[in-house]
Amino acid sequence: MSSRFNKKSLIRWKVYIDRSKMYIGYVQFLLITLGDNPVTEFVFNSPMIAVPIILVIFVIASLLLGYLDSRLGFREEEIRNHSRSNPVLMDIQKSLNELNDKVALMEQSKPRENSEKIDT
Repeated sequence: MSSRFNKKSLIRWKVYIDRSKMYIGYVQFLLITLGDNPVTEFVFNSPMIAVPIILVIFVIASLLLGYLDSRLGFREEEIRNHSRSNPVLMDIQKSLNELNDKVALMEQSKPRENSEKIDT
C-alpha cells in the first residue's frame, strides 16, 4: 500500500513539475532580458554555492507552481481547449452526440411500447 502511495505521489509531483516548466521559462526569460543583475553575478562568481541553491529552489518552485496550476483548473481548461481544436476528438464528440440522440429517441419510444402492452 505504501509503495502505491509513493508511486502516485511521484507521478503527481512529476505532473506538477511538468506543468511549471512554462512558468520557470518566463522567469528565465526575464533574467536573460535584464542582463547584469545580482543573481547572475552570484551564479558566475560562486557556482559551487549557487547551483545547489538554484536546484532546490527550482524543485520547490516547480512543485508549488504545478500544484497551483492544477488546483486553479488551468490544466483542465488547457486540455478542453486542445480537444476543441483537435479534429479527431471533434469527430469522436460528434459521434457520441449522435449516439446519445439515438439512445434518447429509443428510450422515448420504449415507454409507449410498454404502455401499449399493458393496455392490451
